[in-house]
This record gives sequence, C-alpha cells and structure tokens, in this order.
Amino acid sequence: MEEKIRIENVTKKFGSYAALDGISLSFEKGKIHGMIGRNGSGKTVLFKCICGFLRVDDGAVFVDGKQIGKEIEAPESIGAIIETPGFLPGYSARQNLQFLAGIRRKIGKKEIDAAIRKVGLDPEAKKHVGKYSLGMRQRLGIAQAIMEEPSLLILDEPMNGLDNQGVQEMRQLFLKLKDEGKTILLASHNREDIAALCDTTVEIDRGKIVG
Repeated sequence: MEEKIRIENVTKKFGSYAALDGISLSFEKGKIHGMIGRNGSGKTVLFKCICGFLRVDDGAVFVDGKQIGKEIEAPESIGAIIETPGFLPGYSARQNLQFLAGIRRKIGKKEIDAAIRKVGLDPEAKKHVGKYSLGMRQRLGIAQAIMEEPSLLILDEPMNGLDNQGVQEMRQLFLKLKDEGKTILLASHNREDIAALCDTTVEIDRGKIVG
C-alpha cells in the first residue's frame, strides 16, 4: 500500500473541548476514502488539519511523507471544498476562478474553463455568482477544488445543495478523478454517496474513530 496521508495520534482542542482526541489513521494513494459522522463529530476539523488550515495540538499529520506545519505549511498539491464555498458575488464563475488561480499562478484560462465544464457549468456565462442557486455555487466550489489538477482532494459534504441529477454527475466526476490516480477524502451525511464512491470508510464520533 502506498500511503498518501498519515495521521499519528492527533489531538486538536478548542479550550477544554477536544475536537480530535488521539486519532491515528492512514489513507492509501489513488482511492476514495469516506468519512462519516454527525455534525460536530470532528470530520471538518480533521480535514482542516490535513489542509494546513489548523495546527494540531499533539501528534502529527503527514501528506506524501512530509509533516504539515513542520516540513511544509500545507500539502503541495491539494484541492479542497470545506464548508460553503466563498465567492465574489458580483463576478461570473470564470472571473471568480481566474481571481483564485492568480494566487498560485499555476494555470490559465484554458484549465479554468475546462474545470467549469467538468462540473456542468458554462464558462462563457456572464451570470454573477451572487445569482447562483446553492447547487450551482456548490458545482463552482468543486470546479475550484479540481482546477489545478491536484493529486489530493478534500471534499467536505460536496453534494450539498445538488439535485439528484447533480449528485449523479458529481459521483461520475469523482470516480473519473480516482481513475486518473487522484486521492479523495470525502465526508458525507449521505450513506448512499459513501456506498457508491468509497473504497474505505471511517466513522468519527466526538473526536474519536468509532468504525
């Protein structure tokens, strides 16, 4: 097994509350790994620690063998959708992604338009994101996560706001990305999504692994 992520005895506290309590896990490269748990179980906090958005209080997080927060600040090739995607409401889908792509300057218009098409939106559309439905905004969030072709995707409730057709389309997209060799961590309340997509499943409750 080639390991993509290793979590070693990770604890993260907010005051006296342990959002993560001594968690150890590893995730294999090139697979879709599901994470289930109620709101407040610790899924999102764990994802933020993997992304480098939060520092762990104890233990260590490794991505591609490098320790987050010590050897590197954040994984080198990662795309994430965590909580509701934040976009500039007065701009189009393409303008929003061009602004975000300008931060790392790894991709241009061609790659941005391709990502927008992959999620079923039109890159030529002038409609402002502020007028988007929740489902369209979610699709754009997924486009933003995948546009730089990252080797690791962290998807926290990626089906939020999608209708049945949208869910089916995104499932097909995630399976295609897995076939391309990407590693995906996916949290979902919907056990059908987990069953349809995931090679492994972990259940987390009150900051501990329970299944």
